[in-house]
Amino acid sequence: MNYDIANPDLAPQGARRVEWAGRRMTVLGTVRERFVKEKPLKGHVVAACLHVTAETANLMLALRDGGAEPLLCASNPLSTQDDVAAALVAEGIPVFAIRGEDPETYYKHINAVLDHAPAVTMDDGADLATVLHTDRRDIEVIGSTEETTTGVIRLRAMAADGTLRVPVVAVNDSATKHLFDNHYGTGQSTLDGIIRASNILLAGLNVVVVGYGDCGRGVAKRADGMGSHVIVVEVDPIRALAAAMDGHRVLTASDAAEEGDVFITVTGNKHVLRAEHFEKMKDGVILANAGHFDIEIDLASLGADASERRNVRDNLDEYVLADGRRILVAAEGRLVNLGAAEGHPADVMDMSFSNQALAAEWLIANEGKLEPGIYTLPPEIDEHVAAIKLEALGGGLEKLTEEQASYLSGWQEGT
Repeated sequence: MNYDIANPDLAPQGARRVEWAGRRMTVLGTVRERFVKEKPLKGHVVAACLHVTAETANLMLALRDGGAEPLLCASNPLSTQDDVAAALVAEGIPVFAIRGEDPETYYKHINAVLDHAPAVTMDDGADLATVLHTDRRDIEVIGSTEETTTGVIRLRAMAADGTLRVPVVAVNDSATKHLFDNHYGTGQSTLDGIIRASNILLAGLNVVVVGYGDCGRGVAKRADGMGSHVIVVEVDPIRALAAAMDGHRVLTASDAAEEGDVFITVTGNKHVLRAEHFEKMKDGVILANAGHFDIEIDLASLGADASERRNVRDNLDEYVLADGRRILVAAEGRLVNLGAAEGHPADVMDMSFSNQALAAEWLIANEGKLEPGIYTLPPEIDEHVAAIKLEALGGGLEKLTEEQASYLSGWQEGT
């Protein structure tokens, strides 16, 4: 079997982590049980470009149990858990991912999974899809899936300019993904990463959250719960208004730069913190990114203005500016929740990766019926995932009476 990982000897340690995560992934476990019986993915190669974590490993095992031949590469150079990669290889699943790999190796690994001529691809950030549409147009796929907001934005841009040549399921747009993974998962894991990297007390600090989408809202809520004073920076007036009504101050980035103690970018955009903001920041501020790519903080500009850069803690670099002020950057400006912590808890990735598995099944079942474009999973799949998760949490779902169902479906009955 062809693979490229850091150390195969880490497999036993990784297997324990995969097993632990699997215990918390009840929805995916239910999907996996059905996959074992029905084999809906039989004979299809599925190439995934996702964060190589214990939760992702459980998705790969579910795909295998569904009859697929899964392969995995990393969607971020710092997100790979090397022991998990080793555990998957020990299970016979090819993995091409090494934590800290350079850009050349990163793209070599993406091409390695494409070399196996996949029928379905899975993405987190659309890097694999981009390569599929540029350097590897020789590969014909049934369809693809996309995990995250940033990737969906890129794919919609491809569709808008006529470049997209395959049907893509925007898993991120499923309610059981973005309303939970983005909000609760990013909210908790982002602060987890910052705390692990810095060991700071968040209570009493001014935490600036740049971007107030589903992810930013979750981060702000968690920071507020930790006792921080949350300041939100937004370009969208409706989201900015929502932030204000949620009890947060809403400032421009320029004004927030003067007040913040911790800055967290969650926009999916480029250089939202840059030189004009760095020059206003206080000594000792911490910058962290929870958006997919390491472009949200203009690190090239920060590095050019710094007289010294040194590592002060694991996953925390200090930039000393000419005037003596120090600006600290967590996880090299990459995803702080994966670069400095373990990513989202398994409990919430359970729903996201169940959607991924079911999206692969849906694409294969609809082979030849879908035009190139962006698709959302049918709502009944979303509701099925939510119902299983609710039951696992000990919740009960109310049912409409016949009278109520008739009333909601009719129009004749009024006052």
